[in-house]
Amino acid sequence: MHTMKKIFILIISIIFFGDTIFAQPGITLHETGKAFMRQGDYANAVLVLNRSLQQNPQSTAMAKDLALCYYYQKDNVKALDIIKPLLDKDDADDQCFQIAGNIYKQLDQVKECEKLYKKGLKKFPDSGPLYNELGELQLNDKNYDAIKNWEKGIETDPSYSKNYYNAAKYYYLSTDKVWGLLYGEIFVNMEPSGSKTAEVKQLLLDGYKKLFAEADLIKNNKDKNVFATNYLQVMNGSSAVAGNGINTETLTMIRTRFILDWFANKEIKMPVRLFEYHKQLLREGMFEAYNQWLFAAAENLAAYQNWAASHEEDNTAFMNLQKARIFKMPAGEYYH
Repeated sequence: MHTMKKIFILIISIIFFGDTIFAQPGITLHETGKAFMRQGDYANAVLVLNRSLQQNPQSTAMAKDLALCYYYQKDNVKALDIIKPLLDKDDADDQCFQIAGNIYKQLDQVKECEKLYKKGLKKFPDSGPLYNELGELQLNDKNYDAIKNWEKGIETDPSYSKNYYNAAKYYYLSTDKVWGLLYGEIFVNMEPSGSKTAEVKQLLLDGYKKLFAEADLIKNNKDKNVFATNYLQVMNGSSAVAGNGINTETLTMIRTRFILDWFANKEIKMPVRLFEYHKQLLREGMFEAYNQWLFAAAENLAAYQNWAASHEEDNTAFMNLQKARIFKMPAGEYYH
């Protein structure tokens, strides 16, 4: 009844107040269409957006929303008819290419989709979302060039989180011992409450066990990258603690020592936002709470809940800090 009432009011408004609504063509109807989209009522969104686009046929934003609605309704033919003409327009953004790519994927037109993403990246060479989409498409096709696209996305659009997620998973399943840990921890800080965060926390805990599987981290290191070499050399100084096993407590000790040694080493001239954040947490007495949040739930949820209950003040202070900040990686801190 509530939806019917809204539609009735909309129709009456168009009949009696048409001049007011269309004084600026399509704007009011576009907002109404987007409201229906937010409610998941795509049938009504399509109805309204079609009329909105009729009033303003050159609007890329309206056409993009209409294509998205058809896509959500799985009417991919109509969605493609709407989105394809937008791709050559000057005001098309990288989201137009994302939407078109999703439509091609639903139609199982993989080659067309790959060509589309590459075309989009020529126009938007700094688009993290397009590098991520192309990488996912390639990996699904068992093309391991996928990692090159996730890496490029991290380099050119460091504030976009999903490339870190995919790269971290990729490296965890490889022989890599550094980049999976770094990218995974950056990801969980970017999306601390995300749907994939628990998965990556487990990956980090297991990744540290993999890192310290050998007593000497340098001995069999095949990664000659300068950053990775520095990382392993500094981390090697804490490797004796790993002899007690890898758990939340030993990781807190190892990582505390690592940060102190990293910043004490004047030879290393590589700023890392993640490490600066660790240093801040150490200075403010929150590093233990952070490591508990990062590793303990993956290791033993009941033990983490007990720790949080018995360290309520420390835990609350850290959680409040986390809620009050947005973690972003700055440009220029790409070392891979």
